[in-house]
This record gives sequence, C-alpha cells and structure tokens, in this order.
Amino acid sequence: MSWLALLASLLLAGPPGPSASAIPVVPVYGYEVVRVWPHDRNAFTQGLAWRDGELLESTGRYPSTVRRVRLEDGVVLQRQELGSALFGEGLNEIDGRVFTLTWRSGRGFVWDAGNLAPLGEFAYAGEGWGLADDGRRLILSDGTPVLRFLDPGTFAETGRVDVTLDGRPLARINELEWIEGEVFANVWQTDVLVRIDPATGEVSGIVDLSGLLSDRSGMDPTDDVLNGIAWDPDGRRLFVTGKNWPSLFEIRLTGPR
Repeated sequence: MSWLALLASLLLAGPPGPSASAIPVVPVYGYEVVRVWPHDRNAFTQGLAWRDGELLESTGRYPSTVRRVRLEDGVVLQRQELGSALFGEGLNEIDGRVFTLTWRSGRGFVWDAGNLAPLGEFAYAGEGWGLADDGRRLILSDGTPVLRFLDPGTFAETGRVDVTLDGRPLARINELEWIEGEVFANVWQTDVLVRIDPATGEVSGIVDLSGLLSDRSGMDPTDDVLNGIAWDPDGRRLFVTGKNWPSLFEIRLTGPR
C-alpha cells in the first residue's frame, strides 16, 4: 500500500478539520541508504536511542529487554530483562538516565545508561508507546493522536498536544525521536515517519520509507513493521530499523518531492 493510501485510511478515523483536504498537503521526503548495519532479528524493537557511540534499545514481547548495542556488528553488550508480565515499549536517555515504558502496565523504569543498573520506577496513566525528550521534558506517545509532556524529575504531566495531519487527528503515533526541534515519529504498521511540530502538534512533513527492507520473506506483515528511530547529533546520522528486522539502516532524507 502506498504512503498516500495508508495515510488516507488513517485520516478516515478522525473528523476533518475546517481546512482539511482530500489529499494531505505537506512535504513528502524520500531517502537514500548511507550504510546498512547488522541488527538482532529477534529484537522486537520498541525504542531506540544513540548515546556515546552505541545504541540503546528496548524490546517488547516476553521477555522484554533493555539493551546496550554495538553499532558495528549489532552485538548486545549488556541487557536487562523486565518482569515476565511486563511488555516493554519506548525508550529515551537524558543525562545518563535511561527511561523505558511498558505497554499497559502504567509502569516506567529508570536505568543507568552506562551499565543498565536499575535506578527506579515511575507511574503514568494510560498506555505507553514511544518516548523522546526536548531537552527539558519527556515526550510520551500512547497510540492516540496525542503527545504528552512529562517532567523527567517528578514524571508529572506538564502539558499535551493533539497531533494533526492536514487538520485531522493522526493516531498510531509510536516510537519517537527529537531531531533538531521536531518530533520524528513512526506511525504503527506503516512505512511512514511523520515530522511533528511540538508546539502545535501539526505534521509538517512525511518521510516515505517504502521499500527500505526489500526482503520480508518469513516475516509477519502485521507485527514485523518499521519501528525505531535514533539520531546521532554529532555525526548528524539518522538510523532506522524495525521489529525483528535483520538490519539497521543509516539513511539520509531526500526531497521534498
């Protein structure tokens, strides 16, 4: 299914805004693959982040894990398992602390970024999907067309914004990454990233990653989908992967077209 058909189907779930059109009027970006890196194809990727030359990754299913991963060969340097009843979700790192979510348990965890030692827990309402930060606040997605902002010290909600595409609510916002003033987000079960203005919630651009993983033989088309975004601000490198994907892709955006 094309990105346009996918987004059209998503838009049908929400009422049109006063200025909505039949076709989303936002820039659409393509991509170039810069390099392909190994990725654990048994990692049901939920969250991804770059820190000090390596990747931090959270996985779902059972057992769910939090990992430190070496970029060059995909080797898991260290891992922690969540409790047997917990389904892991998004991940984010701030000042040496790694925050991870769980899907429906309302429990979040804090880990030491250097050795993944557990540092504490926190609670939040609703589901947990993706997690990012803007330097001051944690940004949480929960599968609805809403981003919530949390204080990283107290975990109190300090605000929220509705995500809209051409005036209509956009649901299934999943893994998040803060990139140069924008929130980049996976849209679950699509090959699309969206670029969100954190002040207004408006989608300012679409990244069409169709065809990125060309061989999906033996994979579940419902579950083994694009998910995972990491940004290396020093090297200005963008990494993306998917759930149970054998590869991590370093890409460069092209366009818009």
